[in-house]
Amino acid sequence: MLIGQELCKALFNDEYQYVLAVHVDHSHVHNHIIVNNVNFYTGKTFETEHNQGKIPERAWSKLRTISDELCRKQGLSIIENPHLSKGKSHWEWELDQQNLSWKEQLKRTIDEVIKASEDFEDFLAKCADFGILVDYNPDHKIDLKFMLAEQKERNPRAKMTRAKTLGYFYESKQIRRRIESYKYQMSHRPTARIIRTTAEKFQQSQGLTNWADRENMKAASKAINEMTADNTTLEELESAALTAFSQRMSAKSEQSALRKQWDEIQELLPLVEEVIKYTDIHKRYKSLTGKEQTKFGKQCAYELSEYDRLFAKIREIVPEGKVPSPELLRKQLEKIQEQYNEQSAKYDTSKKEADRLAQQIQKKRQSQKTLDRYLQNEQAAKRKKSQLE
Repeated sequence: MLIGQELCKALFNDEYQYVLAVHVDHSHVHNHIIVNNVNFYTGKTFETEHNQGKIPERAWSKLRTISDELCRKQGLSIIENPHLSKGKSHWEWELDQQNLSWKEQLKRTIDEVIKASEDFEDFLAKCADFGILVDYNPDHKIDLKFMLAEQKERNPRAKMTRAKTLGYFYESKQIRRRIESYKYQMSHRPTARIIRTTAEKFQQSQGLTNWADRENMKAASKAINEMTADNTTLEELESAALTAFSQRMSAKSEQSALRKQWDEIQELLPLVEEVIKYTDIHKRYKSLTGKEQTKFGKQCAYELSEYDRLFAKIREIVPEGKVPSPELLRKQLEKIQEQYNEQSAKYDTSKKEADRLAQQIQKKRQSQKTLDRYLQNEQAAKRKKSQLE
């Protein structure tokens, strides 16, 4: 409470009305502040009095600085280097507590729609059935966007997520390919042949009918064995396959992120190694003043120019903070390589598991089709026999 009061006094200078509430309903104690935006002495708004000029949110930007100073005085922790972290909405935070971010939930749901779709147009139509809002415009560079309907309900201001943000496999072209690939895998597999015994030749020969019945029963028995193999149901296999696929996509996404970091450091390292050659000269130049600095600047014009050029390129890659040393960059490359190898192993393992499960799913699906055809033939044969009698 006292820290909150000091914060409000420093920011509002006793010129604005506010309500301060201390919440202890979570593991971290925190303050909520509601402020009347109008200065009760001048009648002007907070923005008018403090945010004039071309610098947006000038006064509000002091809030973090004041809060950090007060927390340090009281020995409380603060967020170091806040610019390096990305905030998240309360919706994302809730899902993270369940070990399932909203993006991961969105990707898994899209995977389910792909499995149920006949083509891309059917995919777009079925998204709503699975609780996904979709925006597709083939004329735009960013042609495909998604959002969970539940997320929109929780936060009406939430923006749709670009397909590219979810990963390569969720872009429109890849979704089309995945639908076709899934349909091909499910349909192009040899199936057991059920002999239709309703043809005229079977009605004229009891021996031929008996032979066909035996062959059909063999096919049906084999299908039942495949359906009950491994004591797993088709739904369980599909769920496991989806998990393996998600793990595979997650590893692929991590690989892409690590590759991006690798490329960035590979670009940065030679620049840092080169700028070091001119660092001492630059420091010497900055330590001088007046005529001595001017004279030294003329003598080392090339070196100082190279330092400025290289440092400007470095700042394009590392906009803020201290420029890392070559030794640190090399260690980071080693660590990234190790992490990349780990993700590669995860990707290979999950891919093998996904392929194995896909084969089992195909077997069970085809076995189910065989049983369905067997039962249909049996019913048709009985109807045919009753008609003849």
